[in-house]
Parts: sequence; C-alpha cells; structure tokens
Amino acid sequence: MPVRAVHTDELTILQDIERAAGRCFRDIGMPEIADDEPLTLGEFAPYREAGLAWVAVDGADAPVGYLIAERVEGNLHVEQVSVHPDHAHRGIGRSLLDHLAAVAVGEGVPALTLTTFTEVPWNAPYYVRCGFRPLAAEALTPGLREIRAREAAHGLDRWPRICMRRDL
Repeated sequence: MPVRAVHTDELTILQDIERAAGRCFRDIGMPEIADDEPLTLGEFAPYREAGLAWVAVDGADAPVGYLIAERVEGNLHVEQVSVHPDHAHRGIGRSLLDHLAAVAVGEGVPALTLTTFTEVPWNAPYYVRCGFRPLAAEALTPGLREIRAREAAHGLDRWPRICMRRDL
C-alpha cells in the first residue's frame, strides 16, 4: 500500500477516516470513544506542516488510512493511526507504522512510542505484533507521562491504557 505525505486539501478526509474507524469501538462497549470527534482541521495542520502526517492511498491515490506523529524526547510518538474499516485487515496500519519507522531510522531516531488501549484487539495486541513492547509505569519518560496525563484529562483512562515502544 503506497504511503505519502498528507496534502492540505485531504485533512477533512482524515476526519472522515477517524470517524469511521471510531465506530468499531461502539461494538465493544466503548461508545464514548466511538462518539469522540476527531481532531479539528486546525489541530491536524501542524502535523502536516511539520512533515509528520502521512496517508496510505488506494489505486486512485485516495487516502484510506493515516498516521500522525510528534517528536517526544528524541523519539517519534504515534499520535494517531487510523484505517477506514472498509480497508481493514489489509496491512495498511502496519504499512503506515513501517513508513514512520523508516523515517525515524533515516533521521537517526532510536524508537517509536505510542499509547493505546490494552484490551482492544486492534490496539495493544496488534501493536505487539508490529514490534512494540509495553513500557512499565516506572519506565515512562516525562514526555510520555505528560501525554498520559492529557489522555486521562480527556477521559481515556476509563479503560486500561498503556505506553508502548518499538526500538529501531
């Protein structure tokens, strides 16, 4: 699956992908996650402008999944990766993660990090299959603790969450 940088006029498509992907959470008893609105266009823009936003595209160059990242303490942190459910189970999420890993290696970045739900099959168990390992609470850096605090303030701690790391 080809991966490329997000174009400015595609930011609304990212929102659509996020809404569609979020609906899957309703089926597992997490309607609050399903109903959570995606980032605004203004919130997406800095990721694109920093060169930290990519899309996986179909044969017509239409985005079917996306990944946004941020720099956290010398690593690249996966802020969000989403694939439209119509294109799920085709390796698109892994392609996006592998693209980010290649970018990181090219920049000399030692690791990718992310936070995720532990009990959602397409979250922590999936990321383990993609080479991430759970981080114990005492191993969290100040930047990761700050991210977790923001998530808790947003209400995400209603369900078990974890930080993960993929060494490169």
